[in-house]
Amino acid sequence: MSILAIVISLLLLMFLAYRGISVLLLAPLMACLAVLLSGDAAFLLPIYTDTFMSALGNYVIQFFPLFLLGALFGQLMADSGAAQSIANGIVKKLGTHHVVLTVVMACAVLTYGGVSLFVVAFAIYPISRELFRSANLPKRLIPASIALGSFTFTMTALPGTPSIQNAIPIPYYETNSFAAPGLGMIAGLIMLGLGTFYLQSRVKKAASNGEGYGQHTEREAAANEEQEQAPTASLPLWLALIPIIMVIGLNALFTYGVFPALDLTFISDEFENVSPSGQSGLWAILIALLSASAWLIITRWKHWMDLKESINKGCLGSLLPIFNTASEVGYGAVIASLAGFAIIRDAVLTASPGNPLISEAMAMSVLAGITGSSSGGLSIALETLGSEYLAMAQEAGINPELMHRVATLAAGGMDTLPHSGAVITLLAICGLTHRQSYGNVAMVTIALPVIALLSVITLGTLFGSF
Repeated sequence: MSILAIVISLLLLMFLAYRGISVLLLAPLMACLAVLLSGDAAFLLPIYTDTFMSALGNYVIQFFPLFLLGALFGQLMADSGAAQSIANGIVKKLGTHHVVLTVVMACAVLTYGGVSLFVVAFAIYPISRELFRSANLPKRLIPASIALGSFTFTMTALPGTPSIQNAIPIPYYETNSFAAPGLGMIAGLIMLGLGTFYLQSRVKKAASNGEGYGQHTEREAAANEEQEQAPTASLPLWLALIPIIMVIGLNALFTYGVFPALDLTFISDEFENVSPSGQSGLWAILIALLSASAWLIITRWKHWMDLKESINKGCLGSLLPIFNTASEVGYGAVIASLAGFAIIRDAVLTASPGNPLISEAMAMSVLAGITGSSSGGLSIALETLGSEYLAMAQEAGINPELMHRVATLAAGGMDTLPHSGAVITLLAICGLTHRQSYGNVAMVTIALPVIALLSVITLGTLFGSF
């Protein structure tokens, strides 16, 4: 009965999230439902106040600084005009002859530099709309182009990316954001190459069928208003790129240069629960984001329309994402405490005897798909199974860096099912429906990342981490 209770609560969580109900409310309610159906009604309140809220609080304690600084940096990039300058600069360099690639690369540069994918979608949509309209390409392909550049290789594959998905495995595997850089680059190239090829084939097919941009009025007026309100992109491209270079460069410097050269054992002596080897990867990202944010504030000091508003908006913008994800982690902790989960856990762990990479990939994919969130699924899986996977990897002689990279790739493969909040938001920004655009979005954000994941598992099994 406990297994059935878990399945029912998960299906309801997925369905109601798809209907637009907040995970902040859904997660505790569905966790309570699973407890009730499992026959543990007597423990309902203590499970909520202790198990659910403890897991939620621990996640916030560990990752809130990353969410906060990431959201702040993204807002400063947008309001300073740097994001718009980068997008316009890429458009100018690539021109309108490679419209799909132009949109993909503009999104990729911004997200790899730490700008929130939601900020990128809002910033790039008006530009992509005009590019597709001028080239008479179907508007229905815009969401897939934005998704390819924002939701795939820059989020889970490229080494050093400051995305939350790439940071979550760090404390569990004691790795860093550059884990398995060679395999990450290969996975990124697979997603970028196959994704661009696929979208170009859709463009050619549409042209052969005589399909043009189409008649669309859903968001044209709103998009024009947003474009008028956006800051003037007066920054030269090279100057706008400096903050992004700082994020990537400082992250690498502290990860490979500063922290390894320091003797940090005194930290463990003073703080018993802190492991420098497990936390330094997160510290490097935080230093990089904070430094790049400070650079933006200082160098654009005389050009801010309302710096206080930008800072406040960025900080407040971190609250909903962190608590949405933390609520999902709390839900996962409650599910993990039920008797039925032990059976499910054992089935997942033994799904591929001798190869924990496959078992890990299955767990991350399933949970990311159910929650509609790569960070949520990744957090739940590692919170409940992270220690088991690390032990399995050590026993099998697998480098934790390979486990890190497989975890992020797997979480980023099934996280864009129709009920995904990112997909729903992207389609709303573009003024399109699932029927019009979801098939192409699914191809570039699910099918192709799964191919990249299988390639990394195969190469990692044969040659190890590199």
